[in-house]
Amino acid sequence: MNSCGRSFGRGAWVLAWLTMVLSGLLPVHAQIVVGQTSGFTGPVASGVKENTDGARLLFDEVNRAGGIDGKKIELVSLDDEFKPELARANALRLITEYKATALFLNRGTPHTEALLPLLEKYQIPLVGPSSGAMVLHQPVRPWVFNVRAPYQKETELAVRHLDSIGVSRIGLLYTDDSFGNDAVQGAQREMGRLHIEPIFSVKFAREAPQTAQLVDVVLRQQPQAVIFIGAAATVAEGILALRAGGFRAQVLTLSNNASEGFIRSLGNQSAGVIVTQVFPNENSLSTPLVSEMSRLARAHGLAHVTPAMVEGYAAAKVLVEGLRRAGPNPNRASLVKALNGLQKWDLGGLDLHYDPSDHGGLSYAELSIISPSGQFRR
Repeated sequence: MNSCGRSFGRGAWVLAWLTMVLSGLLPVHAQIVVGQTSGFTGPVASGVKENTDGARLLFDEVNRAGGIDGKKIELVSLDDEFKPELARANALRLITEYKATALFLNRGTPHTEALLPLLEKYQIPLVGPSSGAMVLHQPVRPWVFNVRAPYQKETELAVRHLDSIGVSRIGLLYTDDSFGNDAVQGAQREMGRLHIEPIFSVKFAREAPQTAQLVDVVLRQQPQAVIFIGAAATVAEGILALRAGGFRAQVLTLSNNASEGFIRSLGNQSAGVIVTQVFPNENSLSTPLVSEMSRLARAHGLAHVTPAMVEGYAAAKVLVEGLRRAGPNPNRASLVKALNGLQKWDLGGLDLHYDPSDHGGLSYAELSIISPSGQFRR
């Protein structure tokens, strides 16, 4: 009887405890909500998936080890179909409904621009936008913490490479949006410095690029190289059409297309395409960032990592460090303060720097070429 009485008392206590937790009378270890809006469907889907897979590797590891002061990181990802207006609507939901502590790893320049008024209004940080637009760097955006280098640094590097190998007949194809108009400025500035005139400079609509017209321009002008600035699906379609039309000269594109999915979309026409990169070689185990990510990837049964995964992992590492420094109960304000304290912080073989007057993050950039076996080679 005493045994039954003790059992009943324990059950009643548990029931009462659960009731108080559910009614908010007792504290619980709440999750830290991180909000992501990105193009999980549409022309950048493959790169977005790889970015997010890389970030989740770290978030899962942090959660497995107990989270941030006992609080798990919950990444809430919403699909914006690579549409700026939907990106804004998603971000508003993440801020107001999901009560996100930070926004994270969205994709696209006009899409990020659509978020800027929300960041200001709700004073919420955006960490690691997958955009290298200069508008996110200058002037300094107090709520935007860039990780990757600017696109203009990439296009300058591409032009310098072409000049170094004696290529001067260069054509420019770029998407007519804030991404393309920003990135092409680096190429134009570097060409001016080297006294090179582009043999054509053609912009195309992001939503309806009219690939046949672009191919016609290239085939008529016959440049030695084309710098092709656009979303992965558009650039891949254009390259395939160029090769089908007999164009065999060099094509270069930017790091927004540094994904395994981009290589797959090119099939047997991928070899020889140059892609700028803004993170170290994904196979360079001598780089601590890549080494630790590769270890986690193997533990999760992934055969290899990709440049896009490295970008996502690096952005997640920055966010996690900020959350760890933001106190036992991180909020938007304490996270911003903590991130501004990451001055000359070692990201894993790369020095990242933030302060209130500089949210540039990294400046790393280099070239890669797609090998005949479908791998990025540095």
